[in-house]
Amino acid sequence: MVKVWTNGCFDVLHRGHIEMLKYARSLGDELVVGIDTDDKVKKDKGEQRPFNSLENRIMVLEAIRYVDRVVTFSSSSDLTSSIKEYEPDYMVVGSDWKNKPVVGEEYCKELKFFDRIEGMSTTKILGYLK
Repeated sequence: MVKVWTNGCFDVLHRGHIEMLKYARSLGDELVVGIDTDDKVKKDKGEQRPFNSLENRIMVLEAIRYVDRVVTFSSSSDLTSSIKEYEPDYMVVGSDWKNKPVVGEEYCKELKFFDRIEGMSTTKILGYLK
């Protein structure tokens, strides 16, 4: 079985997320998605985030046909432990992470980059609501 991993906060899902999940799942037989806890999102993105609670974000991700399982993490060390335990063949991250350290990359066989869909960003979407 070919195992694939990706992770993020997946706060307000948009086409870019779906395309990335579709791509990630196309690489293997199983896709596990790591998702930041609410406290971690708040710490990383600011007091106004997440827009959707962890429970809601998990429920939405689990409903997507490309996703086989969702796991949560509250720190970089939690994330690393989950990736190490899963031992993915592929880890998919956004292309904005090229030439940057990726948490847990040493525990996957191959790192794959997904080009972001122009104009698709949760931050931009939430900016329109203000």
